[in-house]
Amino acid sequence: WSLHVVPVSAWVLPQKYAAGGVCTSTARLDGKTVLITGANTGIGKETALDLAVRGARVIMACRDVEKGEEAAASIRAAYSKADVEVRELDLADTCSIRAFAQKFLREVNHLHILINNAGVMMCPYTKTVDGFEMHIGVNHLGHFLLTSLLIGLLKRSAPARIVVVSSLAHNFGWIRFHDLHSQGSYNSGLAYCQSKLANVLFTRELARRLKGTQTHTDTQHMGERTDDPHCSNKTQQVED
Repeated sequence: WSLHVVPVSAWVLPQKYAAGGVCTSTARLDGKTVLITGANTGIGKETALDLAVRGARVIMACRDVEKGEEAAASIRAAYSKADVEVRELDLADTCSIRAFAQKFLREVNHLHILINNAGVMMCPYTKTVDGFEMHIGVNHLGHFLLTSLLIGLLKRSAPARIVVVSSLAHNFGWIRFHDLHSQGSYNSGLAYCQSKLANVLFTRELARRLKGTQTHTDTQHMGERTDDPHCSNKTQQVED
């Protein structure tokens, strides 16, 4: 037998790349209003805390309001000056999205940052209220509708920013135009990758259309999560 030596960099560098970067910015966000979907847990919750500490008014859009209020309470416990509030939003239901946006536009005068964070990952085959496959329905179509409904307010609040949380998994996806909602066959991994690719393509086109408006767009791979047992259970919805 023979011994093959693999350079440490061949293992370490991909791991560091997949883990995402570390934000070193100390910028303040006093007077800014931020909307984060799926902010009751994980990445969304940590983002809400960080932006609240920076002085922003943070609106947490959550499907489960009770869990959202628990998350908001923990943020206030960590930072007593946090200006956070919870609003109900179910991205698997276009009626809920439209109702949320209508109320939001009526009650909120400015929106400087929209973070499309909520999503599902590798869940069993299910459909949204409107009959869309759950991954493409929540991760892409739900946020597509929400962003479209709020884009006018974002432009009026410029400079503004739209952040779409995607994943390196988009590299393994393709848009199945012939079977977008996986009615012919279903693979949870491929469905997830397709939705993340849709996020990236949506963000690119949005950037093109918003050029010159001072409303900027970004799509981000946020890194791996190691704090949640759901991460090892690929049948769970882990980005709620």
